[in-house]
Amino acid sequence: MPKFYARRRLGFLAAFTGLIASAGLLNGPAASAALPTPVSAATARGYLASLTVATENRTGYDRDLFPHWITQSGSCNTRETVLKRDGSGVVTDSSCAATKGSWYSPYDGATWSAASDVDIDHLVPLAEAWDSGAGSWSTSRRQSFANDLTRPQLLAVTDNVNQSKGDQDPATWMPSRSAYQCTYVRAWVQVKYYYDLSVDSAEKSALQSRLANC
Repeated sequence: MPKFYARRRLGFLAAFTGLIASAGLLNGPAASAALPTPVSAATARGYLASLTVATENRTGYDRDLFPHWITQSGSCNTRETVLKRDGSGVVTDSSCAATKGSWYSPYDGATWSAASDVDIDHLVPLAEAWDSGAGSWSTSRRQSFANDLTRPQLLAVTDNVNQSKGDQDPATWMPSRSAYQCTYVRAWVQVKYYYDLSVDSAEKSALQSRLANC
């Protein structure tokens, strides 16, 4: 093949690959799939329709009312367990602290090689849970919520992205990667439904709008 045509072909392939990536069809490394798979969009829409719509109330909230991170197995607490679950090539020391590995953050598409650059996000934030019903729970139930590895509630993500999210709900914050937004709202609704938490009107509207396109 003449060099001119070979260069054109390579240029076309590079452009095509870039187009696919920008369209969100390349969803990142397999490590990002470690979050327990949320319910389908159809199921999430059904769950959302059944949730109570109520005004949020943060009176009395304190993060310490949600005990975390608890021991999950041996010397590993919840954070360390999620780091091992969500990472690739993770190596831990005798106290279960991650000393090596890489972590792909599905919220923003960044990959990190130091565990200190990664936070474990409560997908439905603790303050948001308090606002929508957890204020009346027992400490034991709040502990279960804050350390839930069974529902799609805990996820390793870029630390400053998690911090910028804070306690916001989908009406004011969504992952910057549009390819992950459907997963995010399906997980959000599933967690709220399982724990019988309410939604406020703006939150419900945002969830309905995003789920309609999932």
